[in-house]
Amino acid sequence: MSQPRWLNGRQQQQWRSVIRVCALLPEQLERDLNHQHGLTLAEYEVLARLSESPQQRMRMSDLALATLVSRSRLSHQVTRMEREGLVRREECENDRRGWLAVLTDEGMNRLLAAAPDHVESVRQHVVDQLTDEEFTTLAKVCDKLGAELDARR
Repeated sequence: MSQPRWLNGRQQQQWRSVIRVCALLPEQLERDLNHQHGLTLAEYEVLARLSESPQQRMRMSDLALATLVSRSRLSHQVTRMEREGLVRREECENDRRGWLAVLTDEGMNRLLAAAPDHVESVRQHVVDQLTDEEFTTLAKVCDKLGAELDARR
């Protein structure tokens, strides 16, 4: 059995910084969205993905992949959003086993109202905290880590 490759003191401190931001940032962005618009970050992400899709609709399985949640979790999320009139489900015409999530007018209105404030929150908590070079580096690092993690999904 091989020996664990422990992090050294510097690496441990850096890793804890990463974990801290990964926990605090989504929490803050959600707090801002919820306070200003009564939306969760997950709801906003669903609305945004649907708004960017052709005919503002996506297969539920594709939406789950795009939002990085399980199909089961997305199904529960969409059910809650249906009750609020933000989305609706439609049967796939070309595949009767599949379902589409469809953005409603109310969902689009809520997204359009929330988007400027959400972007301002992202700017305040991330973009404006970094230089252009730091933000570019952060994006490159996240792309690199994300590609490796996506490959394992």
